[in-house]
Amino acid sequence: MAEVALRPIEDGDLDTLFDQRRDPEAVRMAAFTAKDPNDRAAFDAHMAKTRAAPDVHQFAVTEAGRLVGSIASFVMEGDTEITYWIDRSVWGQGVAGQALALLLERITTRPLHARAASDNLGSLKVLRRAGFAIIGTEIAYAPARNAEIEETILRLD
Repeated sequence: MAEVALRPIEDGDLDTLFDQRRDPEAVRMAAFTAKDPNDRAAFDAHMAKTRAAPDVHQFAVTEAGRLVGSIASFVMEGDTEITYWIDRSVWGQGVAGQALALLLERITTRPLHARAASDNLGSLKVLRRAGFAIIGTEIAYAPARNAEIEETILRLD
Protein backbone atom coordinates (compact mmCIF):
# COMPACT_ATOMS: atom_id res chain seq x y z
CA MET A 1 0.00 0.00 0.00
CA ALA A 2 1.47 3.33 -1.08
CA GLU A 3 1.81 6.28 1.25
CA VAL A 4 -1.29 8.48 1.43
CA ALA A 5 -0.92 12.15 2.36
CA LEU A 6 -3.08 15.26 2.64
CA ARG A 7 -2.07 18.69 1.41
CA PRO A 8 -3.86 21.94 0.58
CA ILE A 9 -5.76 21.93 -2.69
CA GLU A 10 -3.92 23.97 -5.32
CA ASP A 11 -5.33 25.67 -8.41
CA GLY A 12 -3.50 23.11 -10.54
CA ASP A 13 -5.52 20.30 -8.90
CA LEU A 14 -8.88 21.53 -10.12
CA ASP A 15 -8.81 19.89 -13.56
CA THR A 16 -8.06 16.49 -12.06
CA LEU A 17 -10.61 16.86 -9.26
CA PHE A 18 -13.26 17.91 -11.79
CA ASP A 19 -12.52 14.87 -13.95
CA GLN A 20 -12.69 12.54 -10.93
CA ARG A 21 -16.09 13.91 -9.97
CA ARG A 22 -17.43 13.21 -13.45
CA ASP A 23 -16.72 9.45 -13.43
CA PRO A 24 -20.20 7.93 -14.02
CA GLU A 25 -19.76 4.99 -11.63
CA ALA A 26 -18.34 7.18 -8.88
CA VAL A 27 -21.15 9.71 -9.37
CA ARG A 28 -23.78 6.96 -9.13
CA MET A 29 -22.19 5.54 -6.00
CA ALA A 30 -21.82 8.93 -4.30
CA ALA A 31 -25.44 9.76 -5.24
CA PHE A 32 -25.49 13.12 -3.44
CA THR A 33 -23.50 15.07 -5.99
CA ALA A 34 -23.72 18.23 -8.02
CA LYS A 35 -26.88 18.50 -10.08
CA ASP A 36 -24.80 18.28 -13.27
CA PRO A 37 -21.33 16.77 -12.69
CA ASN A 38 -20.27 17.99 -16.15
CA ASP A 39 -20.94 21.67 -15.36
CA ARG A 40 -17.42 23.06 -14.99
CA ALA A 41 -18.58 26.57 -14.13
CA ALA A 42 -20.67 25.24 -11.23
CA PHE A 43 -17.74 23.10 -10.04
CA ASP A 44 -15.35 26.06 -10.17
CA ALA A 45 -17.82 28.29 -8.31
CA HIS A 46 -18.33 25.63 -5.62
CA MET A 47 -14.60 25.08 -5.19
CA ALA A 48 -13.91 28.82 -4.97
CA LYS A 49 -16.61 29.19 -2.32
CA THR A 50 -15.48 26.22 -0.21
CA ARG A 51 -11.77 27.03 -0.49
CA ALA A 52 -12.49 30.53 0.85
CA ALA A 53 -14.87 29.49 3.64
CA PRO A 54 -13.33 29.71 7.13
CA ASP A 55 -15.32 26.71 8.42
CA VAL A 56 -14.27 24.39 5.57
CA HIS A 57 -11.03 22.43 5.87
CA GLN A 58 -10.39 20.88 2.46
CA PHE A 59 -7.41 18.82 1.37
CA ALA A 60 -6.08 17.06 -1.68
CA VAL A 61 -5.52 13.34 -1.15
CA THR A 62 -2.33 12.01 -2.70
CA GLU A 63 -0.99 8.49 -2.99
CA ALA A 64 2.74 8.25 -3.69
CA GLY A 65 2.54 11.92 -4.70
CA ARG A 66 -0.29 11.42 -7.24
CA LEU A 67 -3.56 13.32 -6.72
CA VAL A 68 -6.25 10.70 -6.09
CA GLY A 69 -9.06 12.70 -4.49
CA SER A 70 -10.12 15.20 -1.90
CA ILE A 71 -11.38 15.17 1.66
CA ALA A 72 -12.93 17.90 3.78
CA SER A 73 -14.78 18.88 6.90
CA PHE A 74 -17.46 21.55 6.88
CA VAL A 75 -20.20 22.89 9.14
CA MET A 76 -23.82 22.33 8.17
CA GLU A 77 -26.69 23.34 10.44
CA GLY A 78 -24.30 23.52 13.39
CA ASP A 79 -22.81 20.04 12.87
CA THR A 80 -19.29 19.41 11.62
CA GLU A 81 -19.47 16.89 8.78
CA ILE A 82 -16.85 15.17 6.67
CA THR A 83 -16.88 14.30 3.02
CA TYR A 84 -14.45 12.72 0.61
CA TRP A 85 -14.11 11.78 -3.04
CA ILE A 86 -11.57 9.16 -4.02
CA ASP A 87 -10.68 8.33 -7.61
CA ARG A 88 -12.20 5.01 -8.66
CA SER A 89 -8.78 3.79 -9.87
CA VAL A 90 -7.73 3.34 -6.20
CA TRP A 91 -10.99 2.07 -4.69
CA GLY A 92 -10.47 -0.94 -2.46
CA GLN A 93 -6.81 -0.12 -1.80
CA GLY A 94 -7.21 1.54 1.61
CA VAL A 95 -6.72 5.09 0.32
CA ALA A 96 -10.03 6.42 1.67
CA GLY A 97 -9.39 4.89 5.09
CA GLN A 98 -5.88 6.33 5.28
CA ALA A 99 -7.06 9.76 4.13
CA LEU A 100 -9.87 9.72 6.68
CA ALA A 101 -7.45 8.77 9.48
CA LEU A 102 -5.22 11.69 8.50
CA LEU A 103 -8.18 14.07 8.45
CA LEU A 104 -9.32 12.88 11.88
CA GLU A 105 -5.86 13.75 13.26
CA ARG A 106 -6.26 17.32 11.95
CA ILE A 107 -9.93 17.90 12.75
CA THR A 108 -10.34 17.42 16.48
CA THR A 109 -13.94 18.65 16.70
CA ARG A 110 -16.27 15.98 18.03
CA PRO A 111 -18.80 14.82 17.32
CA LEU A 112 -18.20 14.57 13.59
CA HIS A 113 -20.95 13.54 11.22
CA ALA A 114 -20.92 11.77 7.88
CA ARG A 115 -23.54 10.66 5.38
CA ALA A 116 -23.50 8.09 2.62
CA ALA A 117 -25.99 6.49 0.31
CA SER A 118 -27.13 3.39 2.18
CA ASP A 119 -26.12 1.17 -0.75
CA ASN A 120 -22.60 2.67 -0.87
CA LEU A 121 -21.17 -0.22 1.12
CA GLY A 122 -17.55 0.73 0.47
CA SER A 123 -17.93 4.20 1.96
CA LEU A 124 -19.95 2.91 4.89
CA LYS A 125 -17.20 0.36 5.58
CA VAL A 126 -14.52 3.09 5.54
CA LEU A 127 -16.53 5.24 7.95
CA ARG A 128 -17.34 2.36 10.33
CA ARG A 129 -13.66 1.26 10.42
CA ALA A 130 -12.73 4.83 11.40
CA GLY A 131 -15.08 4.63 14.39
CA PHE A 132 -18.19 6.28 13.01
CA ALA A 133 -21.42 4.73 14.31
CA ILE A 134 -24.67 4.63 12.39
CA ILE A 135 -27.20 6.87 14.14
CA GLY A 136 -30.02 6.74 11.62
CA THR A 137 -31.24 6.94 8.08
CA GLU A 138 -33.36 9.33 6.10
CA ILE A 139 -34.81 9.53 2.64
CA ALA A 140 -33.28 12.34 0.59
CA TYR A 141 -33.13 13.40 -3.03
CA ALA A 142 -29.96 12.17 -4.74
CA PRO A 143 -29.22 14.29 -7.83
CA ALA A 144 -26.93 11.65 -9.36
CA ARG A 145 -29.79 9.17 -9.40
CA ASN A 146 -32.61 11.64 -9.97
CA ALA A 147 -34.53 9.91 -7.19
CA GLU A 148 -35.09 9.87 -3.48
CA ILE A 149 -32.97 7.21 -1.82
CA GLU A 150 -32.03 6.12 1.67
CA GLU A 151 -29.05 7.91 3.19
CA THR A 152 -27.21 6.56 6.23
CA ILE A 153 -26.20 9.10 8.89
CA LEU A 154 -23.13 8.39 11.02
CA ARG A 155 -21.42 10.08 13.97
CA LEU A 156 -17.97 9.89 15.54
CA ASP A 157 -17.89 10.98 19.19
